[in-house]
Amino acid sequence: MALLSDGHFHSGETIAQQVGLSRTAVAGHISQLSDWGLDVFKVKGKGYRLERGFSLLNAESIKKHLGNTKRAMIDVESVLPSTNTEMKKRIANARHELADGDAIFAEIQTAGRGRHGRTWLAPIGGSLTFSMYWSFPDGYQSMAGLSLMVGLAVCEALKDFGVDDAELKWPNDIYLQGKKLAGILIEVEGQIGATAHSVIGIGLNVCVPDSQYDVGQPHSDLTSYLGHTPDRNSLAAAIIKSLWTLLPKFTQQGFGPFAPHWEALDLYADKRIVLQMGEKRFSGIDRGVDASGALLVETQDGITRFHGGEVSLRGNR
Repeated sequence: MALLSDGHFHSGETIAQQVGLSRTAVAGHISQLSDWGLDVFKVKGKGYRLERGFSLLNAESIKKHLGNTKRAMIDVESVLPSTNTEMKKRIANARHELADGDAIFAEIQTAGRGRHGRTWLAPIGGSLTFSMYWSFPDGYQSMAGLSLMVGLAVCEALKDFGVDDAELKWPNDIYLQGKKLAGILIEVEGQIGATAHSVIGIGLNVCVPDSQYDVGQPHSDLTSYLGHTPDRNSLAAAIIKSLWTLLPKFTQQGFGPFAPHWEALDLYADKRIVLQMGEKRFSGIDRGVDASGALLVETQDGITRFHGGEVSLRGNR
């Protein structure tokens, strides 16, 4: 994949020599890349070429962009089933001593997940998919509103790249021009009454043209918005830095101080919305969030608070 990422033709023989495999084995690996969603062209006499080149994620490059703000593990893997699953494995494995802010990236996720177990499509080289570890000594209850704060952190980082009008959809989606740009999946390991070990999963569309990819709902990407593809290593560092800045404050003070900032970016602020919770549907006016990150919905009976769970939210058409 690293050889082909430059977007130029490479013969099967040249690839075989450089990676120390037979041409038959190379052909098998190329087929696997195609199965994972990379458009690999084969032209007789020329060899293999990707439809478009892209720069690979690189741990050292991400660290360079981070500067000396914090020393933490930045791990870039070529292929993982899911960065969240890998981070949870490391939490469970005593040999891996994790520090707050450690992050795992993957170029290819074979079993990426979104909320409610949905598949998260991540085109190779066209997205940013990673998971960060953060511990909460005061337990699970001190994490209320975490996914909302993470959404804010991503929006802050995007400002450095010329994206000033991203919006937030409760509880964990980032929208750009009315379409989904990124999703957040928070998972927690640990016993009740003990330190909560959180896994903060983020998937962001960098170059995912809607003409080529159907992800089951309208989506946006940074390339279409900006007119060029931002450097993913620089983007990764900006989001990490934003999380490293905001998470300590969140750990100490909770979501309360962030609520006004979140409400300023609320996609459905003061609009009529419909929520689906299991078999029940609720309709009302979006009135923002409270200090715990619960959604405030104005109904005929007054203000009702909704906390996470199997809740979907759409603008009421």
